[in-house]
Amino acid sequence: MNYYGEVEEALRRIGARLREMLSIGAEAVLARCYWRGFEAVAKYRLPKPYRDGLLDKLLRSRRTVLEAKLLVESKRVGVPTPSLLYVNPDLHILLTDFIPGVKLRDVLTKLQEPKDIFRRIGVYAGLLHERGIVHGDLTTSNMLVVGNRIFVIDFGLGDFSNELEQHGVDVHLMLRSLESTHPSLVQPLYAAFLEGYAEVRGDDMRRAVEVKVKEIRRRGRYVVERRLRR
Repeated sequence: MNYYGEVEEALRRIGARLREMLSIGAEAVLARCYWRGFEAVAKYRLPKPYRDGLLDKLLRSRRTVLEAKLLVESKRVGVPTPSLLYVNPDLHILLTDFIPGVKLRDVLTKLQEPKDIFRRIGVYAGLLHERGIVHGDLTTSNMLVVGNRIFVIDFGLGDFSNELEQHGVDVHLMLRSLESTHPSLVQPLYAAFLEGYAEVRGDDMRRAVEVKVKEIRRRGRYVVERRLRR
């Protein structure tokens, strides 16, 4: 479906000008735009035709507000994220500053010190979890590399939670993203990630999360095996 006109109209209503569409996902559209002198990225949360209209608007508004809160709080605890510029729950849209980076997934093999990068990512994950923030899609596709800096982006599936299960899912997603894109680098980079994680949360919490990740992986294998037997 072509959402260009819908996004352009939403941006016009908040005084922004569309520059280019960046991506269309299951939950939202990302677009580059200009707003009050800023080069920004707009995230417009898409309607779900199968839901009741009023419920759909309520859920999209709540998710937009939640994502804005997650961005602000993540930056407050020291995690480099895009800066929130504007949020409009009624229009289901938020704006962040544009970061001219490249996805970590696409440049990982070109980095001079990938283990140092993943130790820092582990620190950032630890800071998030220590504050009770779950990213929800912690992968190398949601990390931007800018020079020697790493920015964590896209909290659209995130939440506030202190549950070990949710923290384990975050770490499991990072491990899975490495396995699917850079299998030869999994062992050293995952070890560096856990080292950074422990710097923030301590060895006991790191071990607890590692145990949870192994449990999640066993559950996944069990489900796959059950399906294959059918």
